[in-house]
Amino acid sequence: MTKILIAEDDPEIAMLERDYLEIEGFEVSIVDNGQLAVTQALNGDFSLILLDLMLPGCNGYDVCRLIRDRIDVPILMVTARTESVDKIRGLGLGADDYIPKPFDPAELTARVKAHLSRYARLTGGGQGEPEVISLGNVQILPQSWKVVKDGRELKMPNREFALLKFLAEHPNTVFSKEKLFETIWGCEYMGDSATVTVHIGRIRDKVEDDPARPRLIETVWGAGYRLNRI
Repeated sequence: MTKILIAEDDPEIAMLERDYLEIEGFEVSIVDNGQLAVTQALNGDFSLILLDLMLPGCNGYDVCRLIRDRIDVPILMVTARTESVDKIRGLGLGADDYIPKPFDPAELTARVKAHLSRYARLTGGGQGEPEVISLGNVQILPQSWKVVKDGRELKMPNREFALLKFLAEHPNTVFSKEKLFETIWGCEYMGDSATVTVHIGRIRDKVEDDPARPRLIETVWGAGYRLNRI
């Protein structure tokens, strides 16, 4: 049975989330503070995490960062903080989605199912893929879902990897943010194309020698992004 961790200190919201998810057949665990959320996430073999931002003990941003540094599962932030800066910060730390409160429980359940389905497709591997895609001092290993730079493996969460891999498979081609969003996140994802900008920035921080002057992933102003074969 698919296991989901809810990190939420409001018991009414936590129970509401749990009830709807259990109706859909998920096994659900609840924690009410950030420190427990980190411990449970790293040791509980969960397939997805619903994470409130305003947690006692350790806030949701720190929880997300600590989890993402160790494991790669979908993290959905559920929060009353709806400012764009909060959303961008959460996505920048590795969250996969940002769900504002109050929310429709049926919509939340739909997002959970969509992310689990998308994650399964992204990490399922593919037949006939090249063993290595070389981009100068960066190598992408599609079959083992790894990225290596100068002989050192980079930590690359699933959507970052999928985005980099797609661009590398179509070098010297400009893709709009909307096209990349549709390709990597899918039609069922209820976000927006600004997510692409956040993920491109995170990828550049890892693969570019000078992220402030990117050579590998170039911004084509007014059009989108292009990966240049070096």
